[in-house]
Amino acid sequence: MMGTGPFAVPTFESLIDSDHDVIVLVTRLQPPVRTRGKPPVNPMRDAAAAHGVEVIAPQDVNSESARTQLASLRPDLFVVCDYGQILAPETLAIAPLGGINLHGSLLPRYRGAAPVQWAVLQGDTETGVTVIHMTPKLDGGPCLVTRTTPIGIEETAAELEPRLAEMGVEPVREAIRMLERWDHKSPLGVIQDSAQATRAPRLRKSDGAIDWSRSAEEIRNRIRAFKPWPGSFTQWQPAQGAAVRMIIDRVSMDREAGASGTPGTIVSIDDQGLHVATGDGVLIIETLQPAGKKPMDAAAFRRGNPVSVGDRLGP
Repeated sequence: MMGTGPFAVPTFESLIDSDHDVIVLVTRLQPPVRTRGKPPVNPMRDAAAAHGVEVIAPQDVNSESARTQLASLRPDLFVVCDYGQILAPETLAIAPLGGINLHGSLLPRYRGAAPVQWAVLQGDTETGVTVIHMTPKLDGGPCLVTRTTPIGIEETAAELEPRLAEMGVEPVREAIRMLERWDHKSPLGVIQDSAQATRAPRLRKSDGAIDWSRSAEEIRNRIRAFKPWPGSFTQWQPAQGAAVRMIIDRVSMDREAGASGTPGTIVSIDDQGLHVATGDGVLIIETLQPAGKKPMDAAAFRRGNPVSVGDRLGP
């Protein structure tokens, strides 16, 4: 199996408990630990250690030395999930059955590194997992097994991702059963329609900066999508004093509000929270986290800060 992040752990542990032999974990090379720092998190490395599975971490899985090492193991199949490197045709060819990849979206929608986050960001009401038979094209192979699930109205990416990881366990096992019966000649799975493909690129820290000119619904979806990283942040510009940077944690939409005013302006304050004008509609900030402090509800923030109607949020 090839994997690094937490999305791969349920499938990895399921395969260890199956009738198949997981002969090695291939994971990303661990970068050097900075002075007095902690080692980078690698859930798959930890899971392999707990189950006594050998771990290898080539800098480039497609290098000649890595391919030689993989070939010496004589694998039947590569199971890839949340790994971080794209396998070249020569690498895939080492395993007679090639490779399968568990992806956290309904392909061809959201090809790329952040499919779960992009589904939430776009306001989708449904998503799922897809197991593909791998080709050199990123997330472009034929779909072997697909499962769908609704996305909750308030569900965040941090809540959805582990749910999809668990959902992917049985589709991976089903895909392996399909390959066990395969004659190596017949077409496998459903070919993806590339015209329907959308991209889900890796998130950047700057994506978390709230643009109050977006609609209230767009901002709300982005806040849900960017948990836990990069988070959604803005600055409170008080009438007097320095700006205060804050992470916006939980929001709701004020569906009763009329004309909203200048985007980023606090238009009212009540027991629900801070009502902020956006490019279309009003968003209610219910919980937030000022820089250097713990998360708190809007009422607690107001008790310690002279926040007023008319104050502005943003750069």
